[in-house]
Amino acid sequence: MTAPSNRMFRKNHFKLGTFSTNCSGGMTVTKIPERWDATWESNLAIGRLLDDAGIDFMLPIARWIGYGGETNFHGYVLETMTWAAALLASTQRITVFATIHAAANHPVVVAKQIATIDQVGRGRAGLNIVAGWNKPEYEALGLTLPDDHETRYAYAQEWFDVIRKLWDEPGRFDWKGHYWNLLDVHSDPKPFHGQPPIINAAGSGLGREFATRNADFLFTPAIDLARTAEEVGELKQQASAAGREVDVLTFSHVVCRPTEKEARDYCDYFFGQNTDWAATDNLVRLQFAHAQSFPHDLLALIRDRMAMGHGGFPLIGTPEQVADGICQLHAAGLGGTTLSFVDYTKEFPYFRDNVLPILEARGLRQPG
Repeated sequence: MTAPSNRMFRKNHFKLGTFSTNCSGGMTVTKIPERWDATWESNLAIGRLLDDAGIDFMLPIARWIGYGGETNFHGYVLETMTWAAALLASTQRITVFATIHAAANHPVVVAKQIATIDQVGRGRAGLNIVAGWNKPEYEALGLTLPDDHETRYAYAQEWFDVIRKLWDEPGRFDWKGHYWNLLDVHSDPKPFHGQPPIINAAGSGLGREFATRNADFLFTPAIDLARTAEEVGELKQQASAAGREVDVLTFSHVVCRPTEKEARDYCDYFFGQNTDWAATDNLVRLQFAHAQSFPHDLLALIRDRMAMGHGGFPLIGTPEQVADGICQLHAAGLGGTTLSFVDYTKEFPYFRDNVLPILEARGLRQPG
């Protein structure tokens, strides 16, 4: 049987994926009873819908404790490596990422795990590397989050160097580094088609240096598209100077309905009337205290966007309006976006049937 190619490496194709289906609430900090439940049954259903529709990837969030509030947003979370393995075994074409915190996972174990799920998916696995930012989670795991980004990214760099050598090296080797001393290690099997696609979300200067050195895709919010266009150009230039090609992805929240009024009314229902503001403020506080992913000068706007879609770019309105918004992301130089919905399985089919054909007709995506 011919193995499918990894859809993340398609050229001239604006990539679409989903984000956070493994977490309760998905990307929406709402109290409505029909909010996303993140059960395995729901994830399997949306995974198969996405696969059949030709969506490119699924990206999970790795969480160990929730954000509190009335809903304990992200309190129920399917672990990402086992989640990815199960989805890869249940789909045919879609790429499925595992999101892995470097500090909480041994690199020799991760190298073997990713290679194994890549064998399961016949080359459709991916790795999202998290260098660390959520201090309460570090404390819950008995770890210490370094205050300085230099230490976080030095650790992540050596961690990934070990993984990469395990994937590339045919024989056994010793590793004597600053953080790891390994004796006579090796890892078989290797990934199915060589190194899987690597994603890294980074906002600080050091983080972006790490991403442009190591990742295939840098994941960043699109709060202000003029600013985003500048940042994308700078990031691609930075990668090019290092002899690498890195694409930039963002994340979006979709409310698509036959009329703009219906879409706006639904936003008012789940966001305007039913936001879990205690959980939202906990999320914003942690992001601003320990991470640099979001621009700090846009706090008021970011707080609302955090509640609606975890900070994602809003795609709200009719199919044409949603397609226009995706075209704006493409025009800013972005290579793709994740999509989130209040209820993925109920809302995605309308997007599939009414927005995807527009994007294909406009030349942003290849059919199939």
